Amino acid sequence: MSSELWQYSATELAKMIRSKDVTSEEVVEDHLKRIEEVNPKLNAITAVLEESALSEARRADQAEPVGPLHGVPFTVKENIDLFGTPTTSGIPAGAELMPSADAPVVKRMKNAGAIPVGRTNLPELGLRIDTDNPLRGRTLNPWDQTRTAGGSSGGEASAIASGMSPLGLGNDIGGSVRNPAFCCGISSLKPSAGRIPRASTIAPVERGFADQWMAVDGPMARRVRAVISWRISVPRILSMELSAPGAPPPATAEMTRRLVVFMFSRSISTRAMRAAKSGSSASGRPWLRCVAAIFLSRCNAATEKPMPAMLVRS
Repeated sequence: MSSELWQYSATELAKMIRSKDVTSEEVVEDHLKRIEEVNPKLNAITAVLEESALSEARRADQAEPVGPLHGVPFTVKENIDLFGTPTTSGIPAGAELMPSADAPVVKRMKNAGAIPVGRTNLPELGLRIDTDNPLRGRTLNPWDQTRTAGGSSGGEASAIASGMSPLGLGNDIGGSVRNPAFCCGISSLKPSAGRIPRASTIAPVERGFADQWMAVDGPMARRVRAVISWRISVPRILSMELSAPGAPPPATAEMTRRLVVFMFSRSISTRAMRAAKSGSSASGRPWLRCVAAIFLSRCNAATEKPMPAMLVRS
């Protein structure tokens, strides 16, 4: 076995920790050493959580495995809430914005046993495909510092590719986990919209329609197997949370459809929605009719039921 544990994938580390071939503390310590060695050259990790990570690792070593990622370190992009650290979004005004709770995807990672070891860089508000900002500076590509690390999850991609983290969390609307994965030679996944809940306690708490409809949090890792393992295991943590005593009932496809249709109906005209259902014209708004028709067909396909009339606002 290599003494350089940072070279192993997230799934390999999870297996080694579970079989007690190594301890979580050893794994976390090795990644912290790697961060100390490499990060000054790349500026991928913006905050190192050494004290809390080592404490959680020691606790994990004394406990029975609680999930598929028990004792495995991971990193979190700085526009995803991680309790106890600022959600800066790469802007100076966000340097001290402290969330009051973990984002849902972070909570699921922790429930799966994973341990946060650092925060990673992004362009301002995650709005570019190159990772540079006035608060944290530029993140460099670990393979070639004359080339971009990509964006907007470029900090995650650079950290993972260089062995500072085996697994990380980014987010994506138009390529923000996929583009940096391509640039840095790692793997990533943009989950289907609605598969992973996305929320923040940092204002504005209510996201815009485009963000709600298209933005998703997703995994990044050096190996495809680790991404597949995340896709299979972490979303299922929700069923564990909902099975706890006193937990609310799980959302069904019909409940989800009704909620999304209601949200969508607030954003386009009622006349267009009704026209799409009846096939009649929408008084000079053909683009709205087309959008509404496509949307309704996608919603109805989930349950093969017509849209409830009560959800069409009068």
